[in-house]
Amino acid sequence: MTSFLIFLAIVVALVAYLIGIYNNLVNLRNRVKNAFAQIDVQLTRRYDLIPNLVEAVKGYMSHERETLEAVINARNAASSSLSKAKQDPSNADAIKQLGASEGMLGNALGRLFALSEAYPDLKANQNMMQFQEELASTENKVAFSRQAFNDTVLGYNNAAENFPNNIIAGMFKFESASFLEIDAPEKRDAPAVSFG
Repeated sequence: MTSFLIFLAIVVALVAYLIGIYNNLVNLRNRVKNAFAQIDVQLTRRYDLIPNLVEAVKGYMSHERETLEAVINARNAASSSLSKAKQDPSNADAIKQLGASEGMLGNALGRLFALSEAYPDLKANQNMMQFQEELASTENKVAFSRQAFNDTVLGYNNAAENFPNNIIAGMFKFESASFLEIDAPEKRDAPAVSFG
């Protein structure tokens, strides 16, 4: 009887340990989703600012239609990628696509700001200056949110890949999450928004 109780205690302890691993993985996956929600808020704000920015410069740069359309197209692609990534922030492909779309949007905004340097009236426009300030502030918030997300992904991935957690993670399909990165290192900086 004593050996049966010892065996039962070991089984109960092992089951409790495995339940603890599973619950920890669920908690960490939910933290990844929460961290991504913060990125979603900032990127959505950024995407909402871009059409207003384009409208502000449209009157000054009417013959630069190709650049303005490139900004809007890149914004729409990034917004679409954000919607896909929002469905499952631990989906590595969706996060990589979002990073690529963000890189294209950063390039398009960089070209827009570089072209706007040639328009002194635009540089002095109060609306344009306000949009620049809001966009720069939002870019900083995106960078902080991205760092928090990547830190959370690191914690989740470590927990899912360490032994014996990896056995439970494999059994219950806890797949590794992907870091949110922009395609090339030179694109990791926020687009320059200074006209002065």
